[in-house]
Amino acid sequence: MDYPVTKWAKAIAERLSDEWVGKADFPEDAEILKEVLTKALNAVPDECMRLVGTGIIEESYFEPL
Repeated sequence: MDYPVTKWAKAIAERLSDEWVGKADFPEDAEILKEVLTKALNAVPDECMRLVGTGIIEESYFEPL
């Protein structure tokens, strides 16, 4: 888990926006969602890191398969 918060924030935002049910109908909105989530998660690093190791994003997310 030795990755910068910025990297985690981007990965979490990408995952959530990619799995959003409205993405197919509103792809531009999915991009906005990703940008907003990335900014929000970066603004509050402790809260961002609370999501790591949960069902949102695994601690091993960046490890090679």
